[in-house]
Amino acid sequence: MDKFIIKGGKKLNGTVRISGSKNAALPILVAGLLIEKGQTVIKNVPDLADIDTILKVLNNLGVKTIRNKKEGTVTIDATDIKSYEAPYDLVRKMRASFLVMGPLLARFNEARVSLPGGCVLGPRPVDYHIKAFIKMGAKINEYKGYIKATSRGLQGTVIHFDQPSHTGTENLLMAACLAKGKTTIINAACDPEVIDVARFLNRAGAKINGAGTNVVTIEGVKRLHSVEYSVMADRLEAGTFMIAVGATGGKVLIKPACEDYLGIVIDKLRQTGIKIKSQKDALFVSCENNLNPVDITTFPYPGFPTDLQASFMAMCCTNKGLSRIKETVFTERFSHVMELTRLGADIRVAGQEAVVRGVKRLKGTSVMASDIRAGAGLVVAALAASGRSEILRVYHIDRGYEHIDEKLRRLGADIKREEV
Repeated sequence: MDKFIIKGGKKLNGTVRISGSKNAALPILVAGLLIEKGQTVIKNVPDLADIDTILKVLNNLGVKTIRNKKEGTVTIDATDIKSYEAPYDLVRKMRASFLVMGPLLARFNEARVSLPGGCVLGPRPVDYHIKAFIKMGAKINEYKGYIKATSRGLQGTVIHFDQPSHTGTENLLMAACLAKGKTTIINAACDPEVIDVARFLNRAGAKINGAGTNVVTIEGVKRLHSVEYSVMADRLEAGTFMIAVGATGGKVLIKPACEDYLGIVIDKLRQTGIKIKSQKDALFVSCENNLNPVDITTFPYPGFPTDLQASFMAMCCTNKGLSRIKETVFTERFSHVMELTRLGADIRVAGQEAVVRGVKRLKGTSVMASDIRAGAGLVVAALAASGRSEILRVYHIDRGYEHIDEKLRRLGADIKREEV
């Protein structure tokens, strides 16, 4: 188990290259299950612990994978599936593993998947997935923590989500590709990563329309074919580095920009006084002065991303005045507040809202990451703090950020990884 040692107070300067999107790569790799023959090559796959986990899940099912970490490629051959079960030992590590249910059910009319684990962010039930599969004609049974689904062939239908579900939309997209007839998803998630999954599936022969809107239609086809596809850049990593520049000061060129998917984030950062300029497929981010307070409310895309809430709060800890942060997506996504207060932050939480009163300076100490994004927020705070900070349980951060310590060192940060 590793930890980060950070000596804060240094400005970030230089260029950082953004990796492929974790939240797009995971479902795209899983979607490879739908392709009966041939080798599918996925490019721009980030080197992350969550990618390791999903590949183990696929290998357990009998999928042959070849990974080239240096080139960022994964080759998938799902011709000879040997199992329809995703065991608890693997699925417990990451919620996205539940995404194998849709492709397995669509292609083989059978799936047995453990109820998922992952970050503890409050209730994130898979009810949406299960209800949708039932409406498509599947029979569902729960036994000893496993969901078993069987079908005589999924049927297209109209699915209404009570609220947008990122993984629910992706699971249903994959299942509906091979279903008979037309499937319509009402109140679908509009996230860019969902668009990327749909784009991959369409490249492989699917017929999906409306991805990126709240009404998506899928015309079932008999089979998909192998393709080569490059995963989109990670807008959340780009946003995290932009916020880190605000917290520390400095001048950083972020490429690729991900600008089209970060509209509200860029707007909020500019409100604080951070300067952001477009340069071809890059963003130049600079910060020289003390920042102004700002209010944010997390909301499904295109609202402010809940996955950037912790980093944004960390930046606000030294902004002038009062900043208000309201979390509407996950009920337990303020786990980082206690750790930030250990660094000297002045934060008061009441229900879904946190009020951050800016302090002159954070002071280094030992803190612990509780999930991927909380860990990133602690890194941002430690970079801005005076003195030495120690961040424990960085395996959480490694699940979502590719070599973040190496990238920060190249920008001038004093950060190193040590084994505990």
